[in-house]
Amino acid sequence: MDTPQDRSPLITASRESRESNTEPKVSSRLPGFYELPIGERLNTVAKAAGLSESDRFHLGQFGCLNGELTDVFIENAVGTFSLPLGVATNFLVNGREVLVPMAVEESSVLAAASHGAKLARLGGGFKASATDPVMTGQIQLFLTKDCEFDTILSSRKNDLIAFANRGHDSLLARGGGACDLDWHFIPEMKSVVIHLHIDTRDAMGANIVNTMCERLSSVMPEILPCDIGLRILTNLTERRLARAECLVPASAFDSSEFVGTEVVDRIEKAFLFAHSDVHRATTNNKGIMNGIDPVLIATGNDWRAVEAGAHAWACRDGKYRPLATWRKTLHGDLHGSMEIPMAVGVVGGVTKLHPAAQAALKLMGNPNANTLAQIVVATGLAQNLSALRALASEGIQRGHMSLHQKNLDLLQRRSSGGINSN
Repeated sequence: MDTPQDRSPLITASRESRESNTEPKVSSRLPGFYELPIGERLNTVAKAAGLSESDRFHLGQFGCLNGELTDVFIENAVGTFSLPLGVATNFLVNGREVLVPMAVEESSVLAAASHGAKLARLGGGFKASATDPVMTGQIQLFLTKDCEFDTILSSRKNDLIAFANRGHDSLLARGGGACDLDWHFIPEMKSVVIHLHIDTRDAMGANIVNTMCERLSSVMPEILPCDIGLRILTNLTERRLARAECLVPASAFDSSEFVGTEVVDRIEKAFLFAHSDVHRATTNNKGIMNGIDPVLIATGNDWRAVEAGAHAWACRDGKYRPLATWRKTLHGDLHGSMEIPMAVGVVGGVTKLHPAAQAALKLMGNPNANTLAQIVVATGLAQNLSALRALASEGIQRGHMSLHQKNLDLLQRRSSGGINSN
């Protein structure tokens, strides 16, 4: 009898994909990409994505910020700190080929993401989805005397939402704006905490949320006997989630050393280990963020906010758990899935001003915020898949250290005076 996972549309489509063995005309599958000189790698992905010469230039700069932009982005600016920018290949997300830009300093991250995506595409790639981009802001009220706050807030709920939306005509015209409001009570503090939920469309939306919360808080003393506390967004965006799943045929793990079905068993056991042990779960989730953070950095998004939300989400049942789930199907294949808060934007702030971030988004096909969220989660799942495959077979160090060796060789040459460090 098939399990629910075996009957899912993803698995059915994956089997059909394997049988038909069809490939799209333009593919993110770029064999030997890592072996090309850096200039040829840039030319290859620029051609594949149809980038202009200007976009290619900005994407390939080792320092494309000027003094004006740097001074706008941060205070006390004295220069820039560069991170290597690479492109992960092999990604197939909802049937669409995607080249994924990643800015990161750690050896093997790009290789692991690309390898995980290569394994996933053997089962049809990643199937991904995302909720509406709803952010949440908190308004804390300290009651100065007892009152029926539930009854009062319930009767004024629609009016409060309408008030929050005043002055945001442009956001409303795009289908966004405040859409819901709820609250809870903290007895120890005699504090009512209002949650204002706002659809921020293609923006990450932190400034929109904070502005609305501060404005709405100004009328609360007219409604309840209270003093105003904090008014700010939460990065635990429980209403802004992105999900990705994949199916990997057991045969994808076959090697001269291991039988694929054995590797599938070991990966499932590795997941169960993380599910039961907080120390393993922490390192497992760090590996997932190895895939997620570099995409956020490359596209000018707030990776710290996503990190905070992801780790809070990991312990939503009271115990810190792995973010991704891996299970063996009835047919012996590997099914993986992950759903996490994913507040990202493609407009506003650094994303719009940073030329490399703009070029990175174009490289991905100019996704909207929801599509970007789906790609980011798929990248995290690919990273986890690759790491667990290595851990469950030859060990993590063989592949990682072969790539890290270049760092060690460079350090050796510098220490021996064989290379100029400038």
